Amino acid sequence: MTAFDPASEASESDSPPPPPEVAEPGLALEFALEPGTAQRLSRHPVIASHRAGRSRGGAEELIWLDSAKGALAEDGLALEAPQRGPRRLLRSLPDSALPAMPGCPAVEEAVLKLPDATLVPVAAFSGRRSQIPLALAEGPVTATLRLGKLRAVADEAPIARLLLRGPAEAVLALARQLTADLPLLPATVSLPEAGRALARGEAPRPRWLGAPDLGQARTVEEAFLAALGQLLEVMLHHAPLCRAEAGPEGVHQLRVALRRLRSVLKVLRPALRGSPAEEFDQGLKALADKLGPARDWDVFLLGQGAAVAEAFPGDKRLAALLKAAEARRQAAYAALRQALDGPGFRLLVLHGLGLLLLRPWRAPQPEGEKPRLLPETPLGEFAAPLLDRRWAKLAAAGEEIAAHGPEALHEMRLDAKRLRYAAELFAPLWPGKPARRFLRRLAALQEALGLANDAAVARALVASLGGTVPGWAVGAVEGWAAARARPARKHALEAWANLKLAPAFWPEV
Repeated sequence: MTAFDPASEASESDSPPPPPEVAEPGLALEFALEPGTAQRLSRHPVIASHRAGRSRGGAEELIWLDSAKGALAEDGLALEAPQRGPRRLLRSLPDSALPAMPGCPAVEEAVLKLPDATLVPVAAFSGRRSQIPLALAEGPVTATLRLGKLRAVADEAPIARLLLRGPAEAVLALARQLTADLPLLPATVSLPEAGRALARGEAPRPRWLGAPDLGQARTVEEAFLAALGQLLEVMLHHAPLCRAEAGPEGVHQLRVALRRLRSVLKVLRPALRGSPAEEFDQGLKALADKLGPARDWDVFLLGQGAAVAEAFPGDKRLAALLKAAEARRQAAYAALRQALDGPGFRLLVLHGLGLLLLRPWRAPQPEGEKPRLLPETPLGEFAAPLLDRRWAKLAAAGEEIAAHGPEALHEMRLDAKRLRYAAELFAPLWPGKPARRFLRRLAALQEALGLANDAAVARALVASLGGTVPGWAVGAVEGWAAARARPARKHALEAWANLKLAPAFWPEV
């Protein structure tokens, strides 16, 4: 890109710039919020009730530099040049070797490593930075608000960030109070990464995606923290994409992340029993219930609904059914969007952050309570027996797979799904070809059973449309779904036979 000079367009202010930020002890969490909301933040009743002194603020200009080929960005770094003070090398993407921490701001690298090339400006932030000292019962918090614009050569965008620093209990308490009526969520993109993406005209790179890798976890607690942090990040990344006009991928990936996280909670529950982890799981289930209808209608309209329409092109009866189905899909997405934009989702994320930061399972066990598994239990000792139990349950169901009806096949699919999530979670403990083979064949079984289940779901969906659509169209779709279920059953039998030939990849218990 062509170099530009952000300083030539710097905003003017009569106020001196605020003092440089100092890394205070305690927690630092960065939240994203709408610029319009940020303008009213200093007058918010929660902020006003906790003020512990005068605010300090002024104009701020930050410029991010890189080599012409983006060598720093490739390594997840950005060189930040403030209007005053020394340059800082920041980690704009988290270190993949460290556990994920939602809302973690860009942190300074200890060693300055610059590419052997001329550095050019990539993007800049121009605006104001305000610091508000606050006092809560849990401890003091410094709220730093940045409000302004990200600017690049050919584009600019408004942006607002709120950084809360202080003891973890105090930061979380303040965030919970604010999220009751403010659209405040942990930031999933650092300011320098947002600037880089703006300059390139592309979406910011996600910090974390996919299933957690527990290969470095030594204990049950380390595994839980690593999985929880990453899956919270994945949830936050996909939640904004859950819109009807954006297509099905956001809902699908958010649902997968929720299922993985709920699986983590269930798998590791013996070490966390009695903690708020169980309450958190209930919140995840409530959100999953909102995702279900949107995903079901997506699958139907893109799968069997589209296939039947293609087989009977121009049929007005099928067109009426598909129109009614699309209306249901839109309604399901609207209900989901309302849930994701409301305080319930924000509090759910903060609940997960509270588990991650406060680790309530470490509290002393009440006298007389049945002893529970310690979080310090070695992960391998915990994982192998659990995988054995889940594999034995699936194997018992598989013995009668040829005689199973739709309900039994559905239950077997759930058993396969539970084993797959646990096996994916723990496979990095025993890497190699046996683990890859087992997971590949287990995924094939789950997919084949899923196709059979999709047919049952499709019949239930069209039946729910009732008398609002022509009966012939309902019958056509139900017949199509029934016909599709037969080959799916055959594929499930073949997949089960292949899976039985794959030896377990975990040690014998």
